Amino acid sequence: MKRTGAWLTAYALEQIGARFTFGIPGVHTTELYDALNSSNRITQVLVTHEGGASFMADAVGRLSDSIGVLTVVPAAGLTHAASGIGEAFLDGVPMLVISGGPRTDTGHRYQLHQMDTHKFMSGLTKATFAVTRHEDVVPTLFKAYKIATSGEPGPVFVELPVDVLLMTGEVAELPPFQHEPAKPLRADAEIARAVELLRDARHPCIFAGWGTRDATAELVRLAESLEAPVATTLQGLSVFPAGHPLHVGFGFGASAVPAARNAFKACDCMVAIGTRFAEIATGSYGAEVPENLIHIDINPKVFGANYPAKVGIEGDAGVVLRALLTMLEKTSGRSADGALRERIKADKAAYRESWYRHDAADIVNPVRFFDALRRQTPDDGIIAIDDGNHTFLTAELMPIHAPKSVILPTDFNCMGYAVPAAIGAKLACPGRSVQAIVGDGAFMMTCMEILTATSNNLGVVYYVFNDGELAQIAQAQQIPYNRKPATTIGKLNIEGVALATGAAYLPMNDNAAIAGVIGEANRIAAGGRPVIVAVRIDYSKRTAFTSGAVKTNFSRFPLNERLRFLTRAAVRHVIG
Repeated sequence: MKRTGAWLTAYALEQIGARFTFGIPGVHTTELYDALNSSNRITQVLVTHEGGASFMADAVGRLSDSIGVLTVVPAAGLTHAASGIGEAFLDGVPMLVISGGPRTDTGHRYQLHQMDTHKFMSGLTKATFAVTRHEDVVPTLFKAYKIATSGEPGPVFVELPVDVLLMTGEVAELPPFQHEPAKPLRADAEIARAVELLRDARHPCIFAGWGTRDATAELVRLAESLEAPVATTLQGLSVFPAGHPLHVGFGFGASAVPAARNAFKACDCMVAIGTRFAEIATGSYGAEVPENLIHIDINPKVFGANYPAKVGIEGDAGVVLRALLTMLEKTSGRSADGALRERIKADKAAYRESWYRHDAADIVNPVRFFDALRRQTPDDGIIAIDDGNHTFLTAELMPIHAPKSVILPTDFNCMGYAVPAAIGAKLACPGRSVQAIVGDGAFMMTCMEILTATSNNLGVVYYVFNDGELAQIAQAQQIPYNRKPATTIGKLNIEGVALATGAAYLPMNDNAAIAGVIGEANRIAAGGRPVIVAVRIDYSKRTAFTSGAVKTNFSRFPLNERLRFLTRAAVRHVIG
């Protein structure tokens, strides 16, 4: 039979279960968009910028069983989308990046958008493919999907030249997509060794990352079996319920909150699951890891990369945890440690109290904002967080109760993520509330994408922490330099953004307004209209992460450089 490459692409995407495509049509992709428009399974989402498209696709890949799909033009479309593709690559999020391509049947050079897209994409994706024959379209997309979703997930790039998309070609009968069975776990010896280390440990601890997102129940069972405190990575904030008495917070080293630092202080055996011990997760590598480290991850390349593992177990977190629990539960479990649980509870309460004491007039205290937000948010409500000071405020002050209820940029650490990612989250999970926490600097990067939310009747609430600065960097500058160059942003009229995008606008100027504004925002969003809330946030108190990371990095400087920094800061403090 004869089919266009565009028809074949739509068929392949339907077969792999894609629900949405994100992008902007161009001269290379008009036929593809027409074919997708005929699909009753796939919804095309027109965005205002391809960068927003990639963040939306990222959210779909993080929160649902469907892969996020980009459909963009080559060159400019890809370069615009690169930030979101890179975020997915470093964060381990599956994504299909499909672009058109210049014609391959004319012999002409210097065509529109002609560049080496594969060289460009090679550093941002797990694999790249160039399709030149109609019979290769479906098999290539099936292969790309398997690569994107197997092992440590990530984006895969497929280029489909415009002549393949537009014109018909002969293809054989098309088979349905077949999912490959999961590989059996072959780690009996490693699991036995891990059980031995845990049985002999006096103070075991657990550090869990995003790789554990589908294994929360097993993680809770392990923590209770070992009576071990659990800290999470930043990306893994939602993998362990904050309401559990063994939950201590984000991180466990010098940059962590007191509950985590104290609970992990005597750790003599650590189970690290679904984490790479990356820079943010470890507070710039300031976390101390015991010699008896049991490291579980689907990617064996992470073992020993930053901290040596006594035992490395390669495999899916849920599969490995179930096998570990089966063997562990044959031995006698530990009884609940009332002293440990009470210490965690007291440390958490004391930390929040330190923020309550920081109340000031005519401004919003972060802890009171997050208290109210937690009370008025369902446990399974999704929060998209951007990159900035608000990231760590959320991590430290907003208790997260349900798995896969927080998404945020981590290793690529890309500002501008939350506005479009929240749209992708609402599309992927229409029955769940979706809110975004975003600083004003990050908001300005992608705020016009709220028009996409309005166009699709998506009731997302955007809380814009508004202080007129790039706060995270400004704080990092203030400590050593006593000045904050190039971090004051222009006066932003947030109400004007709401007017331009069709969103509702609500100001939140002080603590007295918090509960009422959140309630009103939720009411409006329930009707399918996005809401922008301008939060006059108090950033004057530093998070534990910011203070700890600055100290950790400063302590590594050579003595002469530390003296130079201290002297300069002292002089500037005196003379301004």
